[in-house]
Amino acid sequence: MGENERVIVVNSAIAHTDSSWKGRLELIYRAREGQTQVYCAHAKAPLKVQRPFYPEGPQICHSVILHTAGGIVGGDRLSQSFHLEANTHALVTTAAAAKVYRSNGREARQTINIQVDAGACLEWLPQESIIFNGAVYRQDLRVELAPGSRMLLWEINRFGRSARGEKFLQGQWRSHAEVWQEGRPLWIDRQMLEGGTAMVDGPHGLGGRAIAGTLAWIGEPVSRDRVEQIRRLWDGVPQMGTGEIGVTRLPQGVLCRYCGSSTPQVRNWFAQVWDSLRLSFLGRPSSVPRVWPLSSG
Repeated sequence: MGENERVIVVNSAIAHTDSSWKGRLELIYRAREGQTQVYCAHAKAPLKVQRPFYPEGPQICHSVILHTAGGIVGGDRLSQSFHLEANTHALVTTAAAAKVYRSNGREARQTINIQVDAGACLEWLPQESIIFNGAVYRQDLRVELAPGSRMLLWEINRFGRSARGEKFLQGQWRSHAEVWQEGRPLWIDRQMLEGGTAMVDGPHGLGGRAIAGTLAWIGEPVSRDRVEQIRRLWDGVPQMGTGEIGVTRLPQGVLCRYCGSSTPQVRNWFAQVWDSLRLSFLGRPSSVPRVWPLSSG
């Protein structure tokens, strides 16, 4: 069976179909008596959300998103919407690494819309995405931050199943992220990677490495000293392969980039940056979601 085929069981018979998913997830968080609660949760397959967790106490709600189909194929259209009402705090992650399979000739697309109201904070920390050779995938993320709200997000992408020696030699990956506040852009980031040796192995692409990661803290200025401290955190990360990092100060935050070949390496550095920013701006250490693996290759 090909990786792009769906299987449906009807009256004990197995039928094949190439129909795509039109999944949707909507989460609304509301503060009530000192607790951040999931006020509304609406999901359409293959997206699903687990019951909320409170490992840090009632103020911070941890939500875990599941993709029950096991992977994304050409033609899939996934939509996620998160709304944090005033004075809420949510940490949203995914239950497992996302897999974007080789395209069947159509583009797979995911759209994420986020609204964070005054005094609220969202930590959007999905696990790694594995972009298979031949995948055609686009993700659009748009965030509306109210004055006085904050957000930390990251994205880790592995191009090709590098553990099997696979490279991203065919296909296309695009990621468009925009963060706005009262009609003013705080951060706009557009990336595209065309499959092929020029981008995978070339000095102006991945340089022979398989993983690219982005972390952004947006909504509050970060001092130059804090930026230098974040850069120094890299010195304490075990050096695996040829990983490189960059840290840029934004008008209302900080942007971190990683390019390398080790998922544990990028997760380790991102986790340290996350912990540093949390302590500085939220007054509490990071709390690792229980669904995250202890290590991954």
